Amino acid sequence: MYLISLGAGVLAGLLYGLINVRSPTPPAIALIGLLGMLIGEQIVPVAKRLLDGAPLTAGWFASECTPRITGVAAKAPAPGLAPSPAPGADEPPATGQG
Repeated sequence: MYLISLGAGVLAGLLYGLINVRSPTPPAIALIGLLGMLIGEQIVPVAKRLLDGAPLTAGWFASECTPRITGVAAKAPAPGLAPSPAPGADEPPATGQG
């Protein structure tokens, strides 16, 4: 894990050198870089979901990715406000017989 971290740091230093930004970077550039890292981390769960054939919905993104990017936990539904079941969900499936 330490070697991976070192390698990532060397790669970041190489990129900074290529775009002529000296370390320590100005705070705005450093914060934008950290935001990019947080967004980049979310590519993995999105890719896994796509490979599984599951749809990417705004609700899924808001509950799974947004809290990790913003650091703000997703809000749990208030007690007694659980989503109601779909209409007909409590009925047995139709058999097609008369």
